[in-house]
Amino acid sequence: MDIRIMEKEAFTVVGKSRQVNCLNGEHPQRISEFWAESHQDGTLEELVRIGTTGELFGVCVDMQPDQGVLTYMIACEADRALDESSFTSFTIPAATWAVFTSTGPLPGAIQQAFGYAFQEWLPASEYRHAPAPDLEVYPSGDTMAADYRCEVWIPIVKK
Repeated sequence: MDIRIMEKEAFTVVGKSRQVNCLNGEHPQRISEFWAESHQDGTLEELVRIGTTGELFGVCVDMQPDQGVLTYMIACEADRALDESSFTSFTIPAATWAVFTSTGPLPGAIQQAFGYAFQEWLPASEYRHAPAPDLEVYPSGDTMAADYRCEVWIPIVKK
């Protein structure tokens, strides 16, 4: 798995969000269902159309482990917040990111990247998780292909 450290200024994303249950390991299934629904109802196509980079993001906006929930957003990077009532905007703060590039079909490849990042790399690194959202970055392409590449961005600060 390729890993790099990068800096990125604050940027705005727009999209749809949903609160997801994390108890009993439910969140990967609920997030996959949210992506499938967003594909079926045209949300993903609309986000690609209004986005500035051609990439879609999965954003873990608000993790509340004590309550067993997180708010997950499917979004695109945008120049500004949109006035459309069907989408909400969120500003990703400027941060240093550990970027994990993963290859393979979804959702397995992204889940594997998160597992590696949090269970192996982060505990052994000179960094700790910073107070910002975790990001999944999805370029266009066949997300079920063996050579599909996507990224997990973990906000970090030195220990």
